[in-house]
Amino acid sequence: MRLLFAAGTCLLLASAQTAGAGSLGQGDPVAGKAKLQSEVCRECHGEDGNSISAFAPNLAGQHAEYIVKQVHDFQAGQRENPTMDMMAPTIDDSALIDVAAFFASNEPIIGDGAAFNAAAKELFTNGDAERGIPACAGCHGADGKGSVSGGMVTPLIGGQRWSYLRAQLRNWKLGERTNSPDGIMNKIAGALTDAEIEPLARYIAGL
Repeated sequence: MRLLFAAGTCLLLASAQTAGAGSLGQGDPVAGKAKLQSEVCRECHGEDGNSISAFAPNLAGQHAEYIVKQVHDFQAGQRENPTMDMMAPTIDDSALIDVAAFFASNEPIIGDGAAFNAAAKELFTNGDAERGIPACAGCHGADGKGSVSGGMVTPLIGGQRWSYLRAQLRNWKLGERTNSPDGIMNKIAGALTDAEIEPLARYIAGL
């Protein structure tokens, strides 16, 4: 993976190497809504992807390809979580791509902007070139809504639960999560201080 730094920002210029929904066929959101009723996903992620747990991510509006990749990573042991370690093996690809398509079809999560923090905004918008921290916006977009382009899938993070974002940044920093392409998120989170992680998580949640 190659990174371009310009005024503290970065662009990911290589494939995210995702085994996404596209490699399995296009999901059917109508079928996914029906299948969700028989799947365990809704118990944590809600009926429409808006989670009912502070530590389960909202999936409403999340890119289907990203959802599929994460479940595959849990199934392969490339990502770990006590709940998902049990649940992921029970989900077959047919249900997975349809449920992912249904979650993706819902209105994207939107924050209220209440947790504005100037230092967190600077990190998100411009990064910190001296510490090798690229701008979050360079990959996830100015509004944090991510994108799908060719083989690269960048997840929606703007409006996500701050508690979940904080936990993931800490996991990346500690090396407890390692499933980003070329370990890019471990490098970025590893350069953040502990004091920066929560304000950044809250700022992103507010987008």
